[in-house]
Amino acid sequence: MDILFVSDYVCPYCLVAKEALRRALAITGIDADITWQPFELTPEPRPQIDTYHDDSRRAGYQILVDPCKEMGLDMKLPPNVVPRPYTRLAFEGWYYACDHGKGDEYDDLTYRTYFMDEKNIGDIAVLRTIAEKIGLDGDDFVSALENGVYTEKEKAAISYARNEIKPIGVPAMYINGKKVSIGNYTMREMIRLLTDNTTLTDDSYVCSEDGCGDI
Repeated sequence: MDILFVSDYVCPYCLVAKEALRRALAITGIDADITWQPFELTPEPRPQIDTYHDDSRRAGYQILVDPCKEMGLDMKLPPNVVPRPYTRLAFEGWYYACDHGKGDEYDDLTYRTYFMDEKNIGDIAVLRTIAEKIGLDGDDFVSALENGVYTEKEKAAISYARNEIKPIGVPAMYINGKKVSIGNYTMREMIRLLTDNTTLTDDSYVCSEDGCGDI
């Protein structure tokens, strides 16, 4: 099974869907080839937004409360980080981690640092701490980010997502090339999508550049 998963580190639905997918694959035993595709909800230099004081976003995030309890995710919905961070550097750090065999660990900890620890993942010092926690060389990691070693690669990935995949919002998940819509973000639903992805839901709650809502 081929899975394309488009996401951004500051999207709470993305973290819950990612965790539900990981657990559903383990439960079903399905062998999946997953492509993780970066997508910046707020590309630089667009103005950053404040999700913490946004009542409409806060209300939308409540769909994630029960799935979070089910999976033991102590997420802040939303985290008290104002404004919401840009994620270009975080994704560049992910590419560095991938090149050093630590992509999955970095990805997971970056989400958790933002949504559980309420840290600014747009801050290079915070990203350095993430890198060091998973055993990467902090000095080399910072040097790579400061010197833009992965900037063009990250920009190309974002451009591809925006101009070729063209997701309406994230997470955007495709199973064997078919777009599937995630409705309630539970493990049960994710298992259904993996085992019977011809039965697609019509709407999904996602993060878009303009906000969050049903699509």
